[in-house]
This record gives sequence, C-alpha cells and structure tokens, in this order.
Amino acid sequence: MDHQGHYPLTSKPWIGVRWRSDQHGQPAVGLRDLLVHSHRIAGLTVGPTPALSALYRILYALTARVTGLDEARKGRDDWLDRRNEVLDSGIEAQRVDDYLSSHAESFDLFGSRPFLQDPRLAQECPKTAGVNKLLFGRSAGNNHSWFGHHRDEAPHAPKASEAALHLLMWLYYGPSGRCGTRIVEQTSAADVSAGPLRSSLSFHPEGSSLLQTLLAGLVPPEISDRAETDLCPWELNELPDPLSAPESGSGPCSRLTSGWQHAVLLVPDAGGEMVTDAYVTWARRKKLPRADDAYLIWQTSQQGNLYPRPADSGRALWRDLDALLLTKPTGSTQPHRPPVLASTAELEEVLDQLAVRALGFEQDGKTKDVQYVSATTPAVLGGIEEREPHIAHSIGDLRKAGESYGARLTWATKKAWAEVTDTKAGDCAWADQAAALYWPEAERFFWRRLEDRDFDGSWREFRQLAVDVFERVTRAAPPTSRAVRAVENARLEIYGGRQRKKRPTPQPS
Repeated sequence: MDHQGHYPLTSKPWIGVRWRSDQHGQPAVGLRDLLVHSHRIAGLTVGPTPALSALYRILYALTARVTGLDEARKGRDDWLDRRNEVLDSGIEAQRVDDYLSSHAESFDLFGSRPFLQDPRLAQECPKTAGVNKLLFGRSAGNNHSWFGHHRDEAPHAPKASEAALHLLMWLYYGPSGRCGTRIVEQTSAADVSAGPLRSSLSFHPEGSSLLQTLLAGLVPPEISDRAETDLCPWELNELPDPLSAPESGSGPCSRLTSGWQHAVLLVPDAGGEMVTDAYVTWARRKKLPRADDAYLIWQTSQQGNLYPRPADSGRALWRDLDALLLTKPTGSTQPHRPPVLASTAELEEVLDQLAVRALGFEQDGKTKDVQYVSATTPAVLGGIEEREPHIAHSIGDLRKAGESYGARLTWATKKAWAEVTDTKAGDCAWADQAAALYWPEAERFFWRRLEDRDFDGSWREFRQLAVDVFERVTRAAPPTSRAVRAVENARLEIYGGRQRKKRPTPQPS
C-alpha cells in the first residue's frame, strides 16, 4: 500500500502505453507491469519526445538487468542466443519482482532516496527553482510566455507522472550555464555543463511489441563487463561525491545511465500526487566524460573529432537512412552507423517488423531550446546490407540524388531572388518556400522508390521535382525583362550551372 507523500514508480501508472490490438489494459502502467507485460504492449505513448528517448535508456538498462542480458561472459553468440530465448518466453515476472523489490526505496519518486535525484539539495541549495523552471516549454523568471501563461507567483503544479518525465529530460538534455546555487563544503557555484544528449538525435529500433523494442535496443556487453561494477544510479550504496573526479560508465547499464551534469530534487505535495516545487542545480564540478552512446550517428568534424549528428527539425529522417543501414561510412562527415543497429540482424524472427524511431531535441549547445524532433521509418531494418548489399548502396545513391537537387534548388532560388531584388544571395522567402514544397515531395519519391526497389534513373525524378518547384516559386517575380532574365539564369543552377568555356592555352611562338 502506498504511503502518504510517496510515489512508487514500480506500481504507479506514470508511463503511457498502447496495448496490442488483441490485448486490453490500462492506458498507463508502472515499471513492474511495463516489463512483465511488455509482450502484450505495442508501444509507449510518452511525450515529449526527449522524455521518451531518455526513458528508453532507463528501460534498456532495466531490461538488461532483469533478463541477465547485462553480461556476456560466454561471448557475443551466447548473448544473442539468450536474447532470442527471452524474445520467445517474455520477461519473467519473478525476476522483475525480485529486482524491483530489492531497490524499492530508490524507485520511489519522493522517498528518502528519491529516484534519480539528490536529497542533499534541500540543505545545500539556498532556494528552489520552481516548477516553471522544471517543466520544459514553460516560461520562468523574466522569460516571455509562448505556449502558456505561467507565472512564478502562481505556478500550476504538475502531476508527479509529468514531473518524472521532465526530470529525465533535465538529466539527459539539460542546458549549460546558469543554474541554482549549490554549496558543498567550501564550494559555492551556480553553473553547470550541458546534459549528455543535448541537441542530439538518437535512433531506436522499434518492433510490433514493446518486448521486441526493448530487446532490439540492447547492445551486447563486452566479455569483461560485470554486473557488480556496471551499476546504475539507483543501485549505488551511497550518493556520489559532487566534488570528486568524475568516472565514466564501465558497462552497458552504467553507460545508459551516466554522464548527467544536473542534479534535481522534486518537492511533492502532502499526498504525493503533485509536484509543488523543485531544485535544479549542478551535480559535479568537473564535466563527466561523454559516454559512447550506442543510439547516435557519430560523424567526424573537419578537425577530425567525433560528434553526434545534431537534431534538426527541418531535416526529414529519410535523409539519414543510408547512415542507419550502411556499416561503412560515406560522405564528407563519414557518419558511423549507431552501434545498436549492428545486432538487430540476429533477431531473425522479428527482423522484418523493426522500424527506426528518431527522437531528439533541436537545441543549441547552451540554453536555447527550439523544437522537439520525432520521426519513424517503415520497417527497413531487415538486414538490407547483409541480405541485399547492392540495395543498401543504391539507397545511399538515392538519398544523395535527393540531397543534391535539393541543394541546387536552394541555391537557384537564392540566386534568382538576389538578382531580382538587387541584394546579396542568402536566406530569402523563395528559398524557404521552395524547401517547404520540395522536401516533403522528395520524401514520398524516396519511400516509393525504396519500396519498389526501383533505383534506375531516380535522379531524373528529383531533378524534375526541383524544376517544378522552382517554376512555382518564381512565378511571383515581376513581369520585367530584367526579372525574367534573372530567373532564367538562376534556373540553370538546377542543371549544374552555366558551363564556362575554357580559355585557350597560349601556344608558344
């Protein structure tokens, strides 16, 4: 029975779910029912999208722990066989109950050891941040109101289930810079580094059931990984020292649940159903090393440094598809396939049912939040490179053709606008309109060609689309000979630009 002021995440219905068509259940469940009935659940109905991305990582770690897939002492092949066994049998209820009960105190959102929080903040922080600061999308302090009228003088208290998801967002996607003051011993500071997933886009394989999704999201451990040293935060005997040297994760579970820079503490109401206040501050004075996250596309900068592909709300998911499917990097940034997708080919029974879900948060590296990002591919993870290597490379060529003519169209519209308005070529209304018309239609071309396995002459279709969009956008040009000439000259950019004649090489006398 729940005690007053407590919120056990193991049993409270805080995670929204969608049941399979032949199953029935409550629209939200706790962690225990989520894991035990994962074979009956079609998927999660959790938002915002960064919260789902963060929650997936927590669930991957829990799944690995309660199934014994947190270790691979006998090697990768044995681990893959055991994963297939769990796929057939489901997650054993007794193992879930034993694990969750052994860490019951740490899975209480408002207990003495609150879930993923630091209870010391109540004594170490001079003041709270408020619930408007806690919830992403709300205005706090002197910031303007955009999506709702929220005032610090009269905040609307969120439900505990909503606050729990925003807690996860702070840990993974929190901003850098100014935060609440925290005083530890002789150290008083009010600044923090960015969260480990800030501004990034992560990719998650999803199946027709939550069990398939969770198992497909696991990465095989190294033979040397051990559960007793690969600890999650809720498994630690003591809270970490905020002034000590940071340590990186030493296994799959700790890597999924580490790298956090922020410390948060929720303040509940008397009944433990609402959150009335919150502390938000720094967790460590030294920045934690960034873990090798298995759900990101890693690419190389001009300086040779690896960095995750950033979330871009204006970029469709199909433009990243070849980077998801190909094991060998292509392109100028040499994108590397997310490691999680390397082990999906062994899930042969459900391979053709796996899609890719992209989840992210378009942000700058510091404090600016722009837009949530979410997209899902069709079920394309059927081991294309392993089964049809020529198809995999054709997908890359198809994507490059769409990208190429999209870029040419952008430059053509900018050039036409600049010559018509007698300005420098740059961002303009025509380029924005062209992008809005071209990319959705190009995406439809892409998926149709991929479904039909028809790649011959695909570049002609993209080129014709670019020409049609260009003509539609530039109809607004004034009917003057100068404007007509400017538009016609710019149109050539779609075809590669005007070919300049080479000057004859002077002959020696």
